[in-house]
This record gives sequence, C-alpha cells and structure tokens, in this order.
Amino acid sequence: MFSQPLAGWRRVSVRQCRTARDWAEEIRRLLEEDFPEEEKIALVCENLNTHTLASLFKAFAPAKARCLAERLELHFTPKPGSWLNMAEIELSVLTTQCLNRRIPDLPSLLQKTTAWQHWHQTP
Repeated sequence: MFSQPLAGWRRVSVRQCRTARDWAEEIRRLLEEDFPEEEKIALVCENLNTHTLASLFKAFAPAKARCLAERLELHFTPKPGSWLNMAEIELSVLTTQCLNRRIPDLPSLLQKTTAWQHWHQTP
C-alpha cells in the first residue's frame, strides 16, 4: 500500500508474493505512473529486506535501476519501534471495510481492493 494522506491519495496493490522484484516493480509504477513529474519522492518504508535500492538492480537493467534510485529517498521506521503509521492505519481500514470476510481468489481480492481504493480517493 502506498498513501499520501494529506492529498487523500492511496494505491493498493495485490500480488501473489512480496519479493524484491515485486517491490521494485511497485516502485517503478509509483515513480513512472503515479508521480511521473516528481523529481524526488521521499518514501517511508517498514524494515523489510526487500525495501532496498538493491531490489531495483535485481529487477531492472542498471541504467533504469539507477534512474529510479536517483528519484527515491528512502526513510525507514525504527526497528525497535512499532509500525503504527499512516500506511498501517490505511491497511487496518482496508481490512475492516473490505477484507473482513473470506475472499476466494486473487482476482476477487484485486477487484475488491481496487473498488475500495477508488471509493476512498479524495475528489
């Protein structure tokens, strides 16, 4: 989940797994599709081993990875601290409002999260 609380923007992404390449593709989408005009994006992440600039180099050719990395400023939540921030609150709301029942398959999950995301966008 990506969110920009003050702008009322959020994007939920559903994937089969959470690998370094999956994270890199989400970062590419964030930089190239969601915010193509932004010179630099400050991103607050939890401390997962996939949330590194090295993941970009695993997924893309060096020139593309470098281009993406230069536009990204990573900040991490403290390891001893809890991961109670805006993204966690967004995930909690998503779970309560949308995912509080059995969802049979990935396409259904994608459809439900996309509908929730559009419903919650600030006009």
